[in-house]
Amino acid sequence: MKNYLFKQLRFVRENTINLVAEMNDEASLFIPEGFNNNIKWNLGHIYVVQEKFAFYFIKERMIMSNNFSELFTTGTKPINWGDQALPTISELIQLLENQIDRIEQTLEFRLKEVIETPFTTSTGLTLSTVEELLSFCLYHECMHFATIKSYKRIIQDERKDKGI
Repeated sequence: MKNYLFKQLRFVRENTINLVAEMNDEASLFIPEGFNNNIKWNLGHIYVVQEKFAFYFIKERMIMSNNFSELFTTGTKPINWGDQALPTISELIQLLENQIDRIEQTLEFRLKEVIETPFTTSTGLTLSTVEELLSFCLYHECMHFATIKSYKRIIQDERKDKGI
């Protein structure tokens, strides 16, 4: 029997993907006034954090372009991207779609595995097992889901104001 955690990871991810499924690259790059990031950054960040939490801490192979860490890790901002090659929104969606399958296939029987060095989040929560790392990903992705949803609303309002 599958662990409930994979069902929840899939549910959250499907909602994230559905939120941006019709978005184009131009809209995904819009940075609302007063914010540091855009929708593309949030999607890339979700992917990078989940790769790290699912695979890095247990020394499994991560699937990430070389520049993803520079583009999407905590503390990075699109304003600092310069002329780096960016993934398209379609490429990010494809990566996000495939990620949960890879996580489930790799970790289905490893959830109770203790990681070598516990990880403490920026908010002070210490994570010690694969299951704890993946559970935290639910919280993390939902935070960014809410941000993306807000950004979409701002983009729609701006377009409405401009009569587009």
